[in-house]
Amino acid sequence: MELLRHGKPRVVITGLGTITSLGDAETLWEQLKSGVSGIRKLETIDVTHVPVKIGGEVRDFTPAGYIDHKEARRMGRASQFAVVAAIMAVQDAGLSTDNIASKGERVGVVMGTSLGSHEMSEQATLKYKTSGYRKPNPLSLINSLPNMPAHYISRQFRTLGPLNTPSTACAAGTQAIGEASDLIRYGRADLVIAGGVEAILQDYTLAGFDAMMALATGYEDQPELASRPFDAKRSGFVFSEGCGIVVLESLKHALNRDAKIYGEVLGYASSSDAYHVAALDPNGHGAARAMRWALDDAYLNPEDINYINAHGTSTQANDAMETVAIKQVFGDHAYRLAISSTKSMLGHAMAASGAIEVVICAKSLQDGIIAPTINLHNPDPVCDLDYVPNVARELPNMKYILSNSFGLGGQNATIILGKL
Repeated sequence: MELLRHGKPRVVITGLGTITSLGDAETLWEQLKSGVSGIRKLETIDVTHVPVKIGGEVRDFTPAGYIDHKEARRMGRASQFAVVAAIMAVQDAGLSTDNIASKGERVGVVMGTSLGSHEMSEQATLKYKTSGYRKPNPLSLINSLPNMPAHYISRQFRTLGPLNTPSTACAAGTQAIGEASDLIRYGRADLVIAGGVEAILQDYTLAGFDAMMALATGYEDQPELASRPFDAKRSGFVFSEGCGIVVLESLKHALNRDAKIYGEVLGYASSSDAYHVAALDPNGHGAARAMRWALDDAYLNPEDINYINAHGTSTQANDAMETVAIKQVFGDHAYRLAISSTKSMLGHAMAASGAIEVVICAKSLQDGIIAPTINLHNPDPVCDLDYVPNVARELPNMKYILSNSFGLGGQNATIILGKL
């Protein structure tokens, strides 16, 4: 087997870990194939004073058994998610802390997030201002920083190589995995733990996105119907939380230890809309550039792609724009592609979404099955492609998958996976 691809080390995925409203990586995949939604009425936060009361909430999460109790108390929810998902991914890869620590400088960590454990600074600020301005907890501010999930993963596995935290809103998880693969391709690491995490499902974030008129409303009695990507009746996205992590290795490193391989990272690119802080470029030029450049990076033609895991947020603007961008890049082949949005079942977990979707794509490649876009019963005439409505589809000859993530601030990221 060729260890190099176009003169650079080949990068493969050997471990998967997720924290989601539908469970860990294996449970998540089984639920998605069955079209099960993880969107529910919120229970872990008080939303009596917030108009939106549904979300993709991670319930019954505990770091016990993964993180020392005293250590966990210092960490924010995002850092807890990240460490637990990283441990799951490392175990799935057949590795241990000692295995990874022994490689020291040749192991990196890249974790995308928007706000990290922002709730810690929010709570500490409120407590400080209501307690007569007494001395605050010295670790609250530090542990709320966006780079803390990456730090805690690095500390957990004693990694000494590159350490990075892309904070590019909804594109961050995809960008983290793409940049992690580049670390291996350019010889700076042999193994990288990479992904995205978000744990800001709070009353103030719900209120903020509701004020932007971005969230789906009117589904309190049937929350599982709220996320409707590409449907004519879509009314906004559903906010969620979670974490997705993959273990990336050079093919040589993976083969030397006889690791199982889910798939290969073939190409990656990011781009900017340079258009608006929150609104998408309706012409889809930035999204199209990211897809086109990722194809170039992978040395693939548009006709090679079998399936696209769409950003597919269920907003009127995103789904129309993404459809336009796909047509720009793929031409007539766009109508032969299978496309689906797993956000129809998980909602939108910001920086975590792209990373969770890379995990989903890896499982899709492994099984030759495409998870559906549920709640697609009234196709929007503007969104006229094949979005795999409501029922999973077998595609046994699937070889190449493209996954999109588009974020606030005009951030676009695309990654391409292939079957080894």
